Amino acid sequence: MTKLHLDTLLKHKVDFLLQKLLQTKFETRVSGKWILAGEHAVLRGGPALVFPLNSRRLSLSFVPDYKNLNLILSGPHGDEYQLLFWGVLEKACELCGIQRSKLTGTFLIESSLPVGTGLGASAALCVAVTRWLAQCDLVPQPYEFARSLENMFHGESSGVDIAVALSGQGLRFTRAGERKALNLDWQPQWYISYSGKRGVTLECVEKVKGLLAKKSELGLQLDQQMIAATEQAEQALLKKDLSALVDAINLAGNCFIQWGLSPESHIQWLQENGALAVKPTGSGGGGYVLSLWKQTPPKEILAELISCGV
Repeated sequence: MTKLHLDTLLKHKVDFLLQKLLQTKFETRVSGKWILAGEHAVLRGGPALVFPLNSRRLSLSFVPDYKNLNLILSGPHGDEYQLLFWGVLEKACELCGIQRSKLTGTFLIESSLPVGTGLGASAALCVAVTRWLAQCDLVPQPYEFARSLENMFHGESSGVDIAVALSGQGLRFTRAGERKALNLDWQPQWYISYSGKRGVTLECVEKVKGLLAKKSELGLQLDQQMIAATEQAEQALLKKDLSALVDAINLAGNCFIQWGLSPESHIQWLQENGALAVKPTGSGGGGYVLSLWKQTPPKEILAELISCGV
């Protein structure tokens, strides 16, 4: 069988699957995420502890429409996905060998998950689109496919956000393939809160890489410090050791300070109100901040915090 013949058969198969896809109703929900420890070092093989944020989600639905291609947005942050969605869909079609001009139907996105704040919005969107395509076997490896889509946003996706979005459970994650479920029977008083500034993941990643290039010894030391913080945090969770968890979060937070990615004013505000430990969650440079408390935070600030209960 010639290559031309194989290419023709593959094209016919894709066309067949596409027609099936466009005739099928679909709906999925994907949670946001927060990271306890491991940011940035995870790109270079270190572990990360990541959890779903079930109170902030993205829902994607598809309804067949044989004439038009439409997008309807709703929810507190739905409008933020207007441009992101079309870019992800375009890239997904390219990876699948689909002509975007052949698409018809109505997509509906409802989201309480803000974009550009470190809560995994881009991963949630990439996973939702991947699941839509995978239902009709157009995506053989959902994790790798979704990670390829997320590279559009991060330049180089570690895959940690994709992994937790696909699994919907807490994970110890490494790029090498480790996906250890973190099933906690202890709920620390931990919360996230918005720093007031959006962080751009790609810019933060490049800043850390720049430090590694200019001051390699310091950059490697910070990677090792983040790895140590991650290992200590995992052990603290297993032993239900609040003091050790405080130390681990502060150790990880110090990495962000030295990377120049820590929103100091917001962190100081949390500390002044009684937080035991504070660090950015995600790439830093803004976005959301994780705080750990001995007990429920004061009523006057509780409205500004989102529980990380898992």
